[in-house]
Amino acid sequence: MTRQGFEAARESSEQLNAVIAEVDDAQWEAPSACAGWRVIDVIAHLAALAHEAVEPPPPDPTAPSNRERYHDLRVDQRRGLSHAEVIDEWKHYGPRQLDLLEMAQQPPSADTPVEVPGLGTYPRHLLANTMAFNVFCHLRNDMLAPDGPLSIPVPPPTDRLVAPAVEFMLAGVPQMQGPELTATVTAPLVLELTGPGATTVTVRPAKGPHTRLTIEAGASGTTRIRSAATDFVAWGTKRKPWRNFCQLTGDQAAAVGFLDCLDII
Repeated sequence: MTRQGFEAARESSEQLNAVIAEVDDAQWEAPSACAGWRVIDVIAHLAALAHEAVEPPPPDPTAPSNRERYHDLRVDQRRGLSHAEVIDEWKHYGPRQLDLLEMAQQPPSADTPVEVPGLGTYPRHLLANTMAFNVFCHLRNDMLAPDGPLSIPVPPPTDRLVAPAVEFMLAGVPQMQGPELTATVTAPLVLELTGPGATTVTVRPAKGPHTRLTIEAGASGTTRIRSAATDFVAWGTKRKPWRNFCQLTGDQAAAVGFLDCLDII
């Protein structure tokens, strides 16, 4: 357990706020790199996540069970708001979400399992990494050039920003897709991520029926997938094709099935 996820969430949020200050009305209406969302809709999504973290809504049996469709619903509910109203929601609830995430780093509740609907179960302290991932990913992949429409400079990605985002992604791999993804892993696959956020893990097959694949630290296998960690944030979420960024060695066919199926939300 560390505070790295919280610190990354706070730093990426500060960078996002600096970008927000530079965006004009026309730019808010520009299509983002997230299909179907304008730039302002990306902020609406982050605002909705922060709002629900601070003030959890009552259970809604009519809400989509698919997490991506649920996110679309929450964005659609905000399409009638002005740019200023969307930004105000983010600026009101984003800092309060950070306050909660900072408190979640403290024992004894830090290791308490928390279910994130549609995404799996995580220790409470790791929820900070979800915010670190969301803000980093949406800002740099959906809003900013070269993939997004905003040509606004931000500091280059650093290990302290990327590593917590990658940690959440890897924690979610066994849980987010369940049997569909597990079925693609029939032998150990080594995932080597380089540059800022560098780490090496092994994706292991399920040990039996009704169990999941597992992720363990280190390299243990002859089939290797190598990519920059910053690129993993893009291709691991299906924003970009993995074939443009990954180098495969060993049993490439075993790796391809896993990579084609992987879709981290």
